[in-house]
Amino acid sequence: MRRIQEDGLVQSMAWVLMPNHLHWMVQLMENGDLSRIMFFVKGRSAHYINKMLNRKGPVWQKAFYDHALRKDEDVKKMARYIIANPMRQGLVKKIDDYPLWDAIWI
Repeated sequence: MRRIQEDGLVQSMAWVLMPNHLHWMVQLMENGDLSRIMFFVKGRSAHYINKMLNRKGPVWQKAFYDHALRKDEDVKKMARYIIANPMRQGLVKKIDDYPLWDAIWI
């Protein structure tokens, strides 16, 4: 995800890695193609995850779900919703207790 941002394809705004999925709020830059970005992120992360676990095979589902924010939607409110996922799932009582998240506003 960091590499995609460094390459100038997205501005990463908020993310949280859950045990079985990822929520990632990005602003696509002019040369950013969401399908290509997700292909790269999923492929590169699957390679490293499989290497760490000494296994082979798929890590991610083939498809992904995306939602474009409308102009009237509050970006910070949506970011807070994304980051609160571990609390809503009962993984932690406070978001500070969950290590796998970040947001540009915090």
